[in-house]
Amino acid sequence: MWTLLRNLRKNERGATAIEYGLIAALVAIAAIGALTALGGSLNNIFT
Repeated sequence: MWTLLRNLRKNERGATAIEYGLIAALVAIAAIGALTALGGSLNNIFT
């Protein structure tokens, strides 16, 4: 049991994957927010 816990603590691959996932989610939220905020203005420009 203790060996398993020590190995889990040393393994950082899962943490890195979660960090990249969180960064991707934040970028997606920022892009959606920017497009929503600018959507009306861009629609008026291109019509």
